[in-house]
Amino acid sequence: MNKPKIEGIDKVLIIGSGPIIIGQACEFDYSGTQACKALRAAGYKIVLVNSNPATIMTDPGMADITYIEPLTIESVEKIIKKERPQGLLPSLGGQTGLNLAAALSKTGVLKKYGVQIIGIKADAIERGEDRDEFKKTMKELGISMPESALAYSVDEALNIADRLGYPVVIRPAYTTVSYTHLRAHETPEHLVCRLLLEKKKITNTKTKQNKKYNTKMYT
Repeated sequence: MNKPKIEGIDKVLIIGSGPIIIGQACEFDYSGTQACKALRAAGYKIVLVNSNPATIMTDPGMADITYIEPLTIESVEKIIKKERPQGLLPSLGGQTGLNLAAALSKTGVLKKYGVQIIGIKADAIERGEDRDEFKKTMKELGISMPESALAYSVDEALNIADRLGYPVVIRPAYTTVSYTHLRAHETPEHLVCRLLLEKKKITNTKTKQNKKYNTKMYT
């Protein structure tokens, strides 16, 4: 048995991707499965949590301990409290894993139990998922980007699009998949139609700010 490669970590919690959905499909089951195999071969004890039992990663023997539980802050905190992993690997659970790891960090759960995120930094998740933070980071690095602005409603999106000029791309925050990106090529009417047709996809993308959930659209 190999010794753990990260000092102070011998048990790692892996967050699965939950149900297979459009835009976040079985590639995360594959990557999570390979992570279980690789980390166990490296000498780590693996605790896996996934709400979807119909996956390869939840097969018996893939992890040392497997939990089929809701992928929520409350549920995962209970698992952390019981199992006491020193490391958390969130980046192979798709958007679900990233968002949950960021929430666990923000709420102080990871600090409370001394859990270290591995494979990615918590603040890097925020900078990558929040469009405004990503824009600020690129500006600090001197990387040019298309002009953009935040919108919280269709009216705001229309005003921004008028100012920027068509064509425009509308992207919700806290999602990395391309199916949620909208394109309006010519007119405000086109933009409104696309927003209304895709309204459910956009309004279901939530970000927690000031204890309220707001939809962020980047136009």
